[in-house]
Amino acid sequence: MSTVFAQVAALITLAMLVGCGDNRAPASTNAAEKPVVVRFGTLSGPASYQVRGQGPVGIDYELATQFGQFINTPIKITPFSSLETLFQAYQSGDIDIMAAGLTRTSLRQQQWIFSPPLYQVTPVLVYRQGQRPPKSLSKIRGELLVVKDSSHAEKLRQLSRQNPEIHWRQSAEYDSQELMGLVADGSLDYTIADSTALALAQRYYPSLRQGLSIGPAQPVGWALDQARNGWLLSAMLDFWDSELKSGRLQRLEDKYFSHVQRFDYVDTVAFMRAVDNVLPRYKALFKRHAGEQDWRQLAAVAYQESHWDPKAKSPTGVRGMMMLTLPTAKRMKVSNRLDPEQSIRGGSDYLQQLLTRLPRNIPQDEQIWFALAAYNIGLGHLEDARVLTQRQGQDPNSWRDVKKHLPLLRQKKYYQRSKYGYARGDEATHYVENIRRYYDTLVWLDAQQQPDTPPQPAELSPAAATSLAPQ
Repeated sequence: MSTVFAQVAALITLAMLVGCGDNRAPASTNAAEKPVVVRFGTLSGPASYQVRGQGPVGIDYELATQFGQFINTPIKITPFSSLETLFQAYQSGDIDIMAAGLTRTSLRQQQWIFSPPLYQVTPVLVYRQGQRPPKSLSKIRGELLVVKDSSHAEKLRQLSRQNPEIHWRQSAEYDSQELMGLVADGSLDYTIADSTALALAQRYYPSLRQGLSIGPAQPVGWALDQARNGWLLSAMLDFWDSELKSGRLQRLEDKYFSHVQRFDYVDTVAFMRAVDNVLPRYKALFKRHAGEQDWRQLAAVAYQESHWDPKAKSPTGVRGMMMLTLPTAKRMKVSNRLDPEQSIRGGSDYLQQLLTRLPRNIPQDEQIWFALAAYNIGLGHLEDARVLTQRQGQDPNSWRDVKKHLPLLRQKKYYQRSKYGYARGDEATHYVENIRRYYDTLVWLDAQQQPDTPPQPAELSPAAATSLAPQ
């Protein structure tokens, strides 16, 4: 973290030099003024900007909404389908800030100022299971294709100058996720992707494998022109400092990336098969009884509980699609736990009840993860973990912090001081992270079935940004 704050300090110094330099006229007459609307450009994809059932999500989208709230200014977020069109829009002055998961490379730093890092990524070679991964790029036998104007293309140009035996092409036709899809179905031999992008893609393409690293880890952040956006640069640095000190930036990184780091090939393949062969029988029931929840979230819980088996039974006596205990079933008015509709309705009602019983100071967008942990180990043990988290000097209302302390409930020195005693907190943590992965996969699969429509801009007033941004 100290490195990040050092980068913030360096950028603030640069911003002061930009604003107090040689008194030449700025590139834009409004460079030192607060804009009426801040126009963001982003990329459509699972990390930066993606439209789900209840609206847009994405780490860059959420940060942009928080930025609008921070400066009390309306924002407009326009998603682009390619780096090429994003860069063209910025060059022509149609957007003010590029918030699109851009890697900070040496060439890009010559053109733009970058924010302090959102997170870091490592560029890696991607290949398909069953292939023998090459030990170096010069040993590749097959086609290597990367996204045009990407940081990967820039890196390959540098490496090719040093080693002419490296052969590769770039394409403006596909984005990184699409190229990985081509590798997964055998239409392409290799591509290069960021490590986080590959981890996200493996939920949908479990045959993808990570090969050699193409260089060290690199920071990812927002980019803008220091001369054109002097006021915005200063405001962005203040905002980033606030996000770091509050811990919101770390919570966002955890929200979008932590649950995809554990990849289980067998489990992922089994889940994809069950989506095709089993889910269609129960999909209507999940939709009917989801209430205010996303039905895909409810379906993800049911898969984690029983693999969508209405006759499932555990040694501890929980039964049915949603694996309800007998006392819980009675409270939820479920007379037959083996009836799939009763079980789904009862499980949904119980999850909703848990949500209403959570402390109100847990951020709304994190409440579901706390409720799911309680579904697994009970509200009492969850509260013990929250108390333990607070004793350790961390935030009891942050899932990122609480999930690190749940496993401690297995250890005597911690559980003997807790109100409800011993609990398998590590299992609860894995339980929630598995559901998050299943849910994301269901969302992605649904998106593939929707007709292609051009990405639409999102325009938010400061009040709207306040209601959407995590608190």
